[in-house]
Amino acid sequence: MDTQSYKTVSLNAATVKKEWVVIDATDLILGRLASRIALILRGKNKPGFTPHVDCGDNVIVVNAEKVRLLGKKMTDRVYTRYTGYPGGQRFSTPKEILATRPAELVRRAVKGMLPKTRLGDKILGNLYVYAGPEHPHQAQNPKTIKLNEI
Repeated sequence: MDTQSYKTVSLNAATVKKEWVVIDATDLILGRLASRIALILRGKNKPGFTPHVDCGDNVIVVNAEKVRLLGKKMTDRVYTRYTGYPGGQRFSTPKEILATRPAELVRRAVKGMLPKTRLGDKILGNLYVYAGPEHPHQAQNPKTIKLNEI
């Protein structure tokens, strides 16, 4: 019996192999898209997943303005933020966010599905969201994936 094959693999920052992937968000549902992106960013789709290490891939999301929300979520859901000043509580709906800064809507959905720790903040830095079909990361040779392939 070969005992080498039964050892637990624990990755660290030096042994992680990060890749670049592109996801087209055209006509995809926001929550399902965000959960799959969070899975890839975390590295849970890889066999050597280590919870305390950033072992996920870099994700590029294009066409963020074409993402969908089902039901009345586009107008009924309310996002709250606070400016830090008295009376500075601001409210916005996904419809308003999509009209002004569509990349922020996808980023906010993915951020909610990542750990609320320093590692989660670092992992969120591996997400690049663009409203249109173009992105400036061609030099990294990203591979295009479909959500059902993950």
